Amino acid sequence: MSTSTHERIPASRWRVPAVLVAVSASLATLAGPGTATAHQQPGSMAANYPAKSISWGPCPKAEPPYPDPSPKAQCGTVTVPVDWSKPAGPTLDLFVARYPAADPARRIGVLLSNPGGPGAPGADEALYADDPITGYTEKMRQRFDMIGFDPRGIGRSQAATCNEKIAEAVPHRPHSAAQFQKLRTLNGELAESCRQLTGPLAAHLDGESVARDMDAIRAALGERKISFIGHSYGTFLGERYARLFPQNLRALALDSAMDPSRPSAERYLTDGSVTTEKTLKRFAAWCAKDRSCALNGKDVLAVTKDLFARADAGTLRDPGPNGPTKKKVDADQLTDFLTFALGKGGWEQTAEQLAALHTGRGEVFWIPTGINPTMQLVLCRDYDFRIPDYAAYQAMRKRVAKAAPHVRYNSQALDTVLGCQGWTMPPKPQPAQAAGELPPVLVANATHDLATPLPGAQRMARAFPKATLFTMDMVGHWLYRRGSSEQAMRVIDDYLLSRTG
Repeated sequence: MSTSTHERIPASRWRVPAVLVAVSASLATLAGPGTATAHQQPGSMAANYPAKSISWGPCPKAEPPYPDPSPKAQCGTVTVPVDWSKPAGPTLDLFVARYPAADPARRIGVLLSNPGGPGAPGADEALYADDPITGYTEKMRQRFDMIGFDPRGIGRSQAATCNEKIAEAVPHRPHSAAQFQKLRTLNGELAESCRQLTGPLAAHLDGESVARDMDAIRAALGERKISFIGHSYGTFLGERYARLFPQNLRALALDSAMDPSRPSAERYLTDGSVTTEKTLKRFAAWCAKDRSCALNGKDVLAVTKDLFARADAGTLRDPGPNGPTKKKVDADQLTDFLTFALGKGGWEQTAEQLAALHTGRGEVFWIPTGINPTMQLVLCRDYDFRIPDYAAYQAMRKRVAKAAPHVRYNSQALDTVLGCQGWTMPPKPQPAQAAGELPPVLVANATHDLATPLPGAQRMARAFPKATLFTMDMVGHWLYRRGSSEQAMRVIDDYLLSRTG
């Protein structure tokens, strides 16, 4: 059972970081029936970059066993610079899809979207806009042209390539200064392999570049303003677009929001770890009340503490049908399991697997964890998670474990932090907030979201002059979907449909 709240964020909490790179806003005008030109204020790095209108055609069929796109979907490309600071330099074609509004007479405009990842092929948002399970509601499809695109370096927009063998050799969790240095060295070699195999594009997959691509898509569509919905990492892209092109936004809905305030590695890891700790306690409270829980009648926090003690002592074993196997389970594996099972698994199954670990009988489904090179190419440019050395890493881990004693850390957050150590493409400075009035923004988040914790969503809401933070008292990520979080879907739809201006 979930509950929700609306929290109004006052305009006085608007903050713009002091040290920023100056980037100006853009205004768009139609230059003729076949060409749209994005005009930007003097000093902009992409002034007067021409964006030709999109030539729409049939969409490619899906590879089996996946279903083909909707027959109503249309596909095309938009050409953009690889490096927006060099608009006359090399270019790439972005794959763009459109699902036209079903009621042209009542059409509001376009709804651009991004599903996050980073690494997800966003064109699917339009290709499958009428899917009865994952698509948009009928009233949304009637009023908007749904626009999806594969971000640069992803999917059909010149997908980045890196040396997977190097990626597989990177230590999962360093436990010594030598292992930490090996992780940094191999991460650096992996980054250089991405440069060699992908070319110059590898250094330009950051959120600011994608936000500029989004405005090129807007111009190519011939639209004065866009509405945007972003999920997970897509919320970061929405925030970047709002920084660069505030006057070009009609509405901005951010679902399961990233922290836009450039947190340190420690704050990022702490937010995720404390959320995991709170979720374990919520799970324990459910288990104490619900007889379907395999650990009903036991102190779940005490069981978890015992499992970690056994893992530290080297005596915890992977369970089997007739008792413990010979395969050891270490503390990092236990945290990996808890992060995934609490955040994405069904709680009855999570309880059964914890009971199996506790008694030695049963089965645990171990989910491989880690960060892929595409995520590193993006996140290590958008965020600064660099840690000076192993001693600083150890100290950080101890402080985080003190804040989240029953889970120790959030695996997904630590994967991201470790993935940026030694990365040879440094973080990109945040762009300045361009002049221009933003529309009221809607941010939505679960109270117990292990991927995008609530504190980050609260900071996202405070990043805008006018914003509403809608929360649902539940465990989950990506609220805009049918099912337990459908209330959020209705709230977001109502916001997008009712916005004027």
